[in-house]
Amino acid sequence: MKALNIEICDVTLRDGEQTPGVSFTCSEKQEIAGMLDAIGVEVIEAGFPIVSENERECVKAITRMGLDARVCCLARARQEDIDAVLECDADIASIFIATSDRHIRYKYHCSRQEVTERALSMIDYARDHGLEVRFAAEDASRTDTSILADLYRAAAERGALYSSFADTVGCMTPPEMYRVISGLAEVVPNRICVHCHNDLGCATANTIMAAEAGAFQLHTTVNGIGERAGNASLEEVLTILRLKYGIDRYDLSLLNRISETVERISGLKVQKNKAIVGENAFSHESGIHIAALLEDPLTYEYVPPEMVGGERRFILGKHTGRHAIRHVTEKLGYELTPEEITGVLHEVKRRSEGKCSITPEVLLSIIGAVRREA
Repeated sequence: MKALNIEICDVTLRDGEQTPGVSFTCSEKQEIAGMLDAIGVEVIEAGFPIVSENERECVKAITRMGLDARVCCLARARQEDIDAVLECDADIASIFIATSDRHIRYKYHCSRQEVTERALSMIDYARDHGLEVRFAAEDASRTDTSILADLYRAAAERGALYSSFADTVGCMTPPEMYRVISGLAEVVPNRICVHCHNDLGCATANTIMAAEAGAFQLHTTVNGIGERAGNASLEEVLTILRLKYGIDRYDLSLLNRISETVERISGLKVQKNKAIVGENAFSHESGIHIAALLEDPLTYEYVPPEMVGGERRFILGKHTGRHAIRHVTEKLGYELTPEEITGVLHEVKRRSEGKCSITPEVLLSIIGAVRREA
């Protein structure tokens, strides 16, 4: 794989909070920000200060934490939005404006020239007041790329440090993303960012493809939360960067912990089969798999669970074999005879086929019953 020059901007505290029904308190935002900083995320998008006084106070609390990460805030291309970012003492203003024909026609009801002039004037205003600027094209994935390139070049000439490409409605596929970002990287003079939504289930793959194509800043959220189907998942992106590209500056051992924290705070349950942090990510039931795993974990685990703060689990069920029964019962402190293992295995399979979950309590009752019958 090629070497990548990237940084991570996590947007859990802003786009993640736009998940329907999710709202973080200031202390909760600080807790998440502190964990993101400990992981090594370079930029934290702390919020959208113009939306409320409380939002501004939350962002201020984060900027006062003394984090190594730079703090970014979202802002429309309006002076009052930039002023709100300045009030929070943030490092970066992410000035966004929609660039697709559809959005300009139905949301702004004005000409493209007016939209462009408004955006560029606000870049000037933010730069004049000492802010780094990320110029973000909303609905970039449905904007003609030649128009985008012109906008990004103009923004860079005004001092924008970043040009951000938002797949706002999550309509792109990995080949499309690679093709578009490759083209833009050839003509855009500043750093390209990608902000991918997951409406087609491609957010993580699109983010990695964009990095392959030359994007520098990659946007993520913890557990992939966010508007509608969410965003590119922090834990998936960082794990891919480690295993496929050798980027090892992030502390992946904290991924399960931050996932559990965001799950608790947001109230959004992580699906059990979610990659990296799901309950089943390192759970095994198949007897064939478990027998091999006991010899060499790499036989059926590409991601080492300890690398991401996870834990391997053997689940007993209808696919379980003798090796798993022996391993699990020994962990519980029981030395079973071969006949007892056969009896426990038979009962585990029988109950599992009746849709009974083999919890530790159920297993202990089975062991007791088998031993009494012996």
